[in-house]
Amino acid sequence: MPNVEDMKKGLWEAERKLLHQLRDARRHERRKKPSELENELTPGQKIADVVAATMGSWSFIIIQTTILFFWIVLNVTAYVREWDPYPFILLNLALSFQAAYAAPFIMMSQNRQQDIDRKEAENDYRINIKAELEIELLHEKIELLHHKIDQIREKEVVSLTEAVEELSDPKRPPEKAD
Repeated sequence: MPNVEDMKKGLWEAERKLLHQLRDARRHERRKKPSELENELTPGQKIADVVAATMGSWSFIIIQTTILFFWIVLNVTAYVREWDPYPFILLNLALSFQAAYAAPFIMMSQNRQQDIDRKEAENDYRINIKAELEIELLHEKIELLHHKIDQIREKEVVSLTEAVEELSDPKRPPEKAD
């Protein structure tokens, strides 16, 4: 019966190398701790993530809406002096300033997330290839087993045929009963 190494010889050399690389990469990824993954971020990436997470939250929207509401109400109802009268040019300047700085932070965070997604897609692709190669290997093993079973069956059929011919041979002396 052929052993596992003989079965593996049926795989193409490139497939075996890829399978080996994928296994090594998976072992390496398993060894990484979550804290190591966080330490790979630069301070700028961490800040961009915090800014994007903050500005994309309901608490930020509620707080900003409250501030804008009070700003407008205080300027419309001010008795002594309106520091930003209608059309609220100072407020527009502040919001423009906020948008001008928030947009790059959010884009940096999105770009980093896009890179992470791309790496995950590559890993998924490699895992799919590995699974395909493993399935091919299993198919080859099953085919070899079927071939081996067929050989054993052929030998059994031959031996049974010989036994039947031997029993039905008229030149053969009859067996004596005890």
